[in-house]
Amino acid sequence: MDRRKSIKSILLGTVAGGLVVHGCAPESESKDELAAVKSDENHFGRTPEEKELIAKLNSEQFFNEHELSTIAVLSNLILPPNDKFGGATDAGVVEFIEFMAKDIPELQTDLRGGLMWLDHKSNTEFGAEFKAASEEQQKQILDLIAFYDAEIPRDEQPLEIQFFSLMRNLTLTGYYTSKIGIEELGYKGNMPNVWDGVPEDVLQQHGLAYDEEWLAKCVDQSKRGIIAEWDEEGNLLT
Repeated sequence: MDRRKSIKSILLGTVAGGLVVHGCAPESESKDELAAVKSDENHFGRTPEEKELIAKLNSEQFFNEHELSTIAVLSNLILPPNDKFGGATDAGVVEFIEFMAKDIPELQTDLRGGLMWLDHKSNTEFGAEFKAASEEQQKQILDLIAFYDAEIPRDEQPLEIQFFSLMRNLTLTGYYTSKIGIEELGYKGNMPNVWDGVPEDVLQQHGLAYDEEWLAKCVDQSKRGIIAEWDEEGNLLT
């Protein structure tokens, strides 16, 4: 099993079940209502206060362009792209990490310090910034910080190892909570079952049968999105 498949297996067994919920809108919703939902699909269900905070954070920038470029290189090394789904940068992981650094300020020192360490190490060893080094050289540097002693508390690990652990977690979280990451997992969300009534043999066992008129109205899957309507006397109209 390759690294990407191993990561998928871990996620499917732990956090993937809560990544996304698919919903369906009843046909009675107006076009204006559907358009409003569509325009706000990235922040659906947010409170006004949350939307205000998101707008504020999006208006700010923490990482400079050099740091963002380095994060792009690093995230693609952590989770290499593939031909079918793309990679971390395709999934917006760089933007995700930028947002998380602003949303959780406690991460900023570790992230910025770690990026500085990468450049210092690369300049010392290879005479080039980390993002400008060859992939082989970049991997040589990452091999020094990608593994840690699980028996030592995280906050007692060397700072560069803490940095890489944080970047790895952010990269995987950003990718596998993105649209293309969820597609790669194959997660379908909450999907309605198709119900076509009680099986005929069961009905016969109990001496029962469906009324043909009700069958046409209630067990026609082509009309499953239509909300039932009743008259004042309780008769089903549609």
